[in-house]
Amino acid sequence: MSRMANMKASGTSARARLAEIIRTRSFGRGEITLASGRKSDFYFNLKPTMLDAEGASLLAELTLDALAGEKIDYVGGLEMGAVPIAGAIAQLSFMKGHPIQAFFVRKKPKEHGAKLTVEGLARGESLQGKRVVVVEDVTTTGGSALKAVEVVREAGGEVALVFTMVDREEGAAETFKDAGLPFRSLYRAGEFLKG
Repeated sequence: MSRMANMKASGTSARARLAEIIRTRSFGRGEITLASGRKSDFYFNLKPTMLDAEGASLLAELTLDALAGEKIDYVGGLEMGAVPIAGAIAQLSFMKGHPIQAFFVRKKPKEHGAKLTVEGLARGESLQGKRVVVVEDVTTTGGSALKAVEVVREAGGEVALVFTMVDREEGAAETFKDAGLPFRSLYRAGEFLKG
């Protein structure tokens, strides 16, 4: 029996299964320095979950479920964390018959070629007038996502909300509230810090 069939047969929810994958593949204890410069005694490296076949599928499924009812044209965010998520969401949205296009924002424009900051759009496409969800793998203070928000707005896009897979609960909600941006997450760090 496949892992997915087994999961459905056992009644384990997709959210609980994804939390188990994150706990096993992407959560750890030990002192680290975060992108914000803060020190922490726990970390989330979501890349092993985002690049795991089941993890990617569940992240996309749960994110699309969370975005149900929103009229979204594009999903994307700052490289590198948003790239696997946006790609998985785009693919699953197409398979479900409600395509949402993906893009990503470079931390700095390419120094060669088209010198783009926003990647993934074909010639003639733009974010102008489009409703966008900015996604992120792990959010601490919200600073990285705000960089993507700024680029999307400069490109004429409307940021419908910021959505993260894991909120470390270290100021992001306040940052986005102050910026007038709706913010949601699949998980909060506290869910992984118990026990």
